[in-house]
Amino acid sequence: MKGAIAAGHPLSAEAGAHVLEAGGGAVDACVAAALVSWVCESPLTGPGGGGFMLVHEARSGRTGVLDFFVAVPREAAAGELLELAVDFDGDTQQLFRTGSAAVAVPGTALGLEAAHRRFGRVPWRELVEPAARLAAEGFEVTPTQGYLHAILDPLLRHSPEGDAMYGVEGRSARAGERLSFPELGSTLERLAEEGASVLHTGDLARAIVEHVQAGGGALRLPDLASYRVIRRRPVTVGYRGHEFRSNPPPSSGGVLVGLGLQALGESEPTPSAIVKAMEAQEAVRGAAFARALYRGGLAKNVLSGTTHISVVDGRGDAASLSASLGSGSGVVVPGTGIHLNNMLGELDLIGASRPGERLTSMMAPSIVLREGRPRLVIGSAGSARLRGAILQVTANVVARGMPVDQAVDAPRVHAESGVVHCENPAAADELEAEGRAVVRWRERNLYFGGVSAVEVLDGGMFAAAGDPRRGGGAVVVT
Repeated sequence: MKGAIAAGHPLSAEAGAHVLEAGGGAVDACVAAALVSWVCESPLTGPGGGGFMLVHEARSGRTGVLDFFVAVPREAAAGELLELAVDFDGDTQQLFRTGSAAVAVPGTALGLEAAHRRFGRVPWRELVEPAARLAAEGFEVTPTQGYLHAILDPLLRHSPEGDAMYGVEGRSARAGERLSFPELGSTLERLAEEGASVLHTGDLARAIVEHVQAGGGALRLPDLASYRVIRRRPVTVGYRGHEFRSNPPPSSGGVLVGLGLQALGESEPTPSAIVKAMEAQEAVRGAAFARALYRGGLAKNVLSGTTHISVVDGRGDAASLSASLGSGSGVVVPGTGIHLNNMLGELDLIGASRPGERLTSMMAPSIVLREGRPRLVIGSAGSARLRGAILQVTANVVARGMPVDQAVDAPRVHAESGVVHCENPAAADELEAEGRAVVRWRERNLYFGGVSAVEVLDGGMFAAAGDPRRGGGAVVVT
């Protein structure tokens, strides 16, 4: 078998599968899928954001993490954050802070280029061209993406440029309609020709900075020009005879998932046990936790121990990529199709970050090894819910022996601030009987994350699953 890929959109997964079919490796497929996701998943990811890629090399057994997450600009913003409410289901709202003042220093393009330069086998232009073509020719909005555009509409179209990019006759795009982003297509063509530096120096960088500054944002040309990708060692924790590796500090996601797995230990991952593990995660968060992320050593002390793409190729190499715009700023750079992030609006991520430093992140691209070989490549979208989504799917596969598609589809819980959100009526009954405050969800919802996972089966076979909550896609390439 040539490999398998799971992603947040079928078109992203198909782009990576084509690369695997042609003989490309896991990182090649991951990069191609990520670039296509900039188009078909542009409310949540793109060149204006940041992310992480975990790469596992089968021959050496080494795992590393490329950190290309957003950084804090060196100067303070002149303007104020714009506050907008997003309604998930008629019952649950979340407040987002956005606008130019929320734009942090992006790094995704440089990160993908760095991963390709180190691990890629397929020419860079061949990986970028499908995304440029899709942006120019357009694509059909899926039902899940239509839902996403509807709930994020206050964010996506609050600016004239955001409305021009995402609006259809004065409203959000609906399922079955087509969107195209020709200006983004032109930017991608330049990326293919000139490389990722085109977004950090020169006329495109000036266009980005001038537009952000005009809106009162802090981003400056030296912020873009000085940005560098960082290579980190993953955080590692044992779980039921397996080794879980994930995103290390200064990000919090991998540490917290690892803590949750340790809290589960050998116990059956029942809804009650999962909630207790989530409470253990929540208990360590706070000012001291945020400071420790930047001091170092937190993984040892605690563990003692936004879209996502997962890929494994036929050689056993693996790539796990999480990338995000936050919730999207709705700030689109005129003439470029570049939708910028709103990460500085996520106040709980800023924490102890100083100017020039990376923000902490909840994203946790991960891999689970059995006897040193990949068993599960996994990650999730979903803000604060993603760590619980990864925890539950990992437990479903490793502890319960569930096939990966069933593990991803299985109903989830999310515990936070003394309240348990629950997709499963039976689990809700059980938790209420324990005296817990429960919010019952009527059906599966992207509120609970969007997991993309690839499982390596006995005999070198693969299985893959994109989360139906996000309208994800998966392809096994034979």
